[in-house]
Amino acid sequence: MTLNMISPKLQDAINAQINAEYWSAYLYLSMAMHFEAEGQSGVANWFRIQFKEEQAHAEIFINYLNSRGGRVMLQAIDAVPTEWASALDAFEATLAHEEKVTALINGIYAIADAEHDYATKGRLDWFVAEQVEEEETARGMIDRLKLIGDNGLALYTLNQELATRVYNVPAPLAGK
Repeated sequence: MTLNMISPKLQDAINAQINAEYWSAYLYLSMAMHFEAEGQSGVANWFRIQFKEEQAHAEIFINYLNSRGGRVMLQAIDAVPTEWASALDAFEATLAHEEKVTALINGIYAIADAEHDYATKGRLDWFVAEQVEEEETARGMIDRLKLIGDNGLALYTLNQELATRVYNVPAPLAGK
């Protein structure tokens, strides 16, 4: 292994994370399609943006692994759920999923720390901050939906608001 190459253990962990990011994208696309079919195009838009973000996260890991002389090995993506009882149910599932992703990122960080791989820790710092934001956003949506309850006008207004969300290219991909 040359000095610039990533360790096999980190390569395997990052490849597993690439798969997890694509699974996340697939999950959010499934949520978007569910809410599109339910006539909640704003909620669907919110999840479509999440889909794009998760694809970008996978691309960031792919670019990083390639830049360190590692090998990207794509794996099969497991099936995802396709039905949610409500937007609240979907956002609760989103929070649980993002907490799992945070644990996965922390696991890779622990490997990088144990191996004194400061470059990988530096790249992971962006993901650590991103996960804080992802969890905070999901919690905020859950809180809002609990406050709204079954109020049709409030649900309509939230749906309209979520329709305005736009995708922003993550900083690690900007200019690529």
